[in-house]
Amino acid sequence: MKRIAHSIAALALCVGCTQKSAPDVSARKDAPSSTAPAPRSNLTLADARRGFATRLGGPQPPAEAPSQPPPRLFRLIKYPSPVGELSAYLTPDPGDSRKHPAIVWITGGDSNSIGEMWEAAPRDNDQTAAAYRLAGIVLMVPSLRGGNDNPGRREGFLGEVDDVLAAADYLAAQPYVDPTRIYLGGHSTGGTLTMLVAEMSDRFRAIFAFGPVADVRSYGEQFTYYQPGNRMEPILRSPGYWLDSVRTPLFVIEGTGGNIEALRSMQSKSTNPRVHFVAVPGAGHFGILAPANETVAAQILADTGLSVGITLSEQELKGNGR
Repeated sequence: MKRIAHSIAALALCVGCTQKSAPDVSARKDAPSSTAPAPRSNLTLADARRGFATRLGGPQPPAEAPSQPPPRLFRLIKYPSPVGELSAYLTPDPGDSRKHPAIVWITGGDSNSIGEMWEAAPRDNDQTAAAYRLAGIVLMVPSLRGGNDNPGRREGFLGEVDDVLAAADYLAAQPYVDPTRIYLGGHSTGGTLTMLVAEMSDRFRAIFAFGPVADVRSYGEQFTYYQPGNRMEPILRSPGYWLDSVRTPLFVIEGTGGNIEALRSMQSKSTNPRVHFVAVPGAGHFGILAPANETVAAQILADTGLSVGITLSEQELKGNGR
């Protein structure tokens, strides 16, 4: 099952792991420099993806059905996507006849699969996004193509963008969800994917990307499944090239003890006023999650105006996690 790595040794080997201990090298400091030319500045990610046909390769991980969750906390549901029905965890209807804000959360590590999001986690490594459901926000944690026992093949930060958008459509149709107040968040590899979603669509009211990378080649051969030979394969999967495409508020968040080089690199290149970079002093790649998600959840609850009222600062997000 997809479980959180708790030990210091596991964290050292598994920066970015989530409930399945699949390694994620998102905090690597030796990311390869790109020799591929950057896309034209006036080309959006949606434009660049139009008509593009990826060539997939590499082994696919074995199928593993998602665990059954405690029914009082989550329902295990299927949502329609471009490749078929995919599994997701969704908090149940509270039965109060109200429409609630909601968030789609993308896990780190093996972002295509989901696991035990209801298990207790230490505060310095809480990857469950529990702060949202505990605050009364509807939480949907989708699996993506090729993950768990889903149909389709893993593409690694390409077709998965379309699955996340399909999850949002399913969420918006739930009678207890306010379709105008749907947010997106993700951590590590999930943060990289959430940035790409922000660059493809204005579907979400605001997006929170924790600890992403600018270029997926910094993951090495992990989490990307394309064949070599086409320079656009990694570029279309790398959010650092498409910051000008963002049309709704995007908050890129990392602790100064985490993958801060990627954040600083993107910050230095971005002139898009919708993209906000927040480096939190004293926090790490994992320890930032619990206090920051609590702050984000509180601001989501207060975000009831016609325009987005969320403003996150270093001081607001600062916690004691390492």
